[in-house]
Amino acid sequence: MHPLLQFATRNSDKIETLIRDLVECESPSDSPADVNRLVDLLIENTRDIARAKVVRAKTFGRHLLLDFKIGRRKKQGRILGLGHSDTVWPMGTLASMPFRQADGRLWGPGVLDMKAGLAFFVCAIRCLHELDIPVRRQLSLLVVSDEEVGSVSSRPFTEAEAKRSDCVLVVEPGTGLTGKLKTARKGIGNYRIRIQGRASHSGIDFEQGASAIVEAAHQVLKCAALTDLRRGTTINPGVIRGGTRSNVVAAEAEIDVDVRVVRTSDAARLDKRLRALRPVDKRCHLEVTGGVNRPPMERTRAIASLFKKAKAIGADMGLTIEESSTGGGSDGNFTAALGIPTLDGLGAVGEGAHAANESILIEPIPSRIALLAALLSRL
Repeated sequence: MHPLLQFATRNSDKIETLIRDLVECESPSDSPADVNRLVDLLIENTRDIARAKVVRAKTFGRHLLLDFKIGRRKKQGRILGLGHSDTVWPMGTLASMPFRQADGRLWGPGVLDMKAGLAFFVCAIRCLHELDIPVRRQLSLLVVSDEEVGSVSSRPFTEAEAKRSDCVLVVEPGTGLTGKLKTARKGIGNYRIRIQGRASHSGIDFEQGASAIVEAAHQVLKCAALTDLRRGTTINPGVIRGGTRSNVVAAEAEIDVDVRVVRTSDAARLDKRLRALRPVDKRCHLEVTGGVNRPPMERTRAIASLFKKAKAIGADMGLTIEESSTGGGSDGNFTAALGIPTLDGLGAVGEGAHAANESILIEPIPSRIALLAALLSRL
């Protein structure tokens, strides 16, 4: 057995304990104090091997940068690990979804997305430290506090740290129950279409009204027609609001639209078409706001090369490493869009992110940590 895999297997109990500690430290995005408790827990668990820097955010918990103190020779360059401390689960979820081990899995809110991934990175560093494996580059881990709600406060910090790095390794979950790495992610946009109509009594002055709801129905169909599955572009009018009472012709309505694109050029093209929408009923007025807030992570040559190295490193350890693309976004979208080679999906293998069945498979844990440690030492 490869030494790194052997070490991770031998320390499985310690790894699972750290995962449990992180999961049981609930950290919803909208509770800065609780996110800060998780940050403090990570600092405490790495105090002997890392220098910690915290960055305060106005309405979110603190962002954390860990610079690891391992290896004795002078470093050339830097590898940045990337993850997030916040989860989608409200405080108190543990009461109905307690951390537990059953059916070959670890269960609990945030265990897959992405407390286990954070634990994996820390444990990979410990593998290198305890086995005294040399590293060529400075190893750092950035943990942001607002990824699940758009990374508004952390994006500048993430981009600045990425620009100081040779590559970025994202410890979000792998794809599917084989844990495929992610070499491409769709870009994500959120738009709101506001419609101003004209109110009237639906029985007495029906003709005097201009229904914002009827106009919204037209615009929903126009938006949906922009979907192009061949190009990987999807437009989902996911929320519609409007009107006051059934006997009043609606004066106002709005539509929230989710947009996913594979290419940056598609994002610009789609943005232009959405902003060019015009009312069917000329008595109504449209206002389109929003835009693409996560650029696509396109599979560039640099990303493909990084995956090729990971695949070869995995093969040396007897692991089969595969790649995938996904419609979901991560902070890796930001780093890849800057041209920094980015490899995503290096975290846990499991299913049920954001769902009641959130869980990770126990069996792959040592191999995922060993792969991550090998990447950190050999890239």
